[in-house]
Amino acid sequence: MDLDEEGDCISLEDLMRTHVYRKVVAELDQVVVKYRFVEDSDIANLHYFQAVIKAVLRLHPAVPLLVPRPTNEACQIQGYNVSKHCIVYVNVWGMGRDPKVWDNPLEFKPERFIGSSIDVLGQNYNLLPLGAGRRYCAGMLLGHRMVHLYVASLLHAFERDFPREVLKDSSEIGGIALKKTLRLVGTAKPRLAESLYRK
Repeated sequence: MDLDEEGDCISLEDLMRTHVYRKVVAELDQVVVKYRFVEDSDIANLHYFQAVIKAVLRLHPAVPLLVPRPTNEACQIQGYNVSKHCIVYVNVWGMGRDPKVWDNPLEFKPERFIGSSIDVLGQNYNLLPLGAGRRYCAGMLLGHRMVHLYVASLLHAFERDFPREVLKDSSEIGGIALKKTLRLVGTAKPRLAESLYRK
C-alpha cells in the first residue's frame, strides 16, 4: 500500500487505474498531439486506448443481459437441454467475469487485449457486450465508433478531478442497464492550448 497526499491508503486498484490513465493520456498526446482535438481517423492508431475500451466493456457492459430471444427448436448447449420456444437470456456481465475464460477475471487489465484479435463487435464469443449474429444491437457500429471518439476526446481535452470516494467505488446498480452506484461528478480542467477551446 502507498499513501496519497492526505495520508489515506491507495489501493492497488487505484494505482492500476492511475497507471492506465497515464498510459492512455501519453498515447493520446503522442498520436494526436496537443495542438488539435481528436479526430475519427486517430482512433485506429490508439491501440492502448482501444484495449482500455474493451476492458471496460468486458467488466461493465451497458446491458448485463442481452435482449431475450425464443428458441426456434429444441437443442442442447454444453449438456443442457433447451426446449423449443424457450426464452433464452445471455448474461454478458457473467461472461466477462468467467474465470474459465479470463485469467484474473475481476482485474481491470487492458494489456490482455494488446495484440489480441478479440473485439466487441460480435465476432468473438468471449466478449459480447453488444450481442452477435443477426440479433446484435442495431446501433452497434455507430455506438462503437462514438464511444471511442467521445471518450478519447474527453480524455485528451480535459483533466478531471473526482472525489476520492467516487473513484474508489466501482459498484453498480443492476437493472435493464447498469449504472454506477455513485454518480461520476468531477471538475474538468483544459489540458490543451487555450486557443483551441475558443470559437
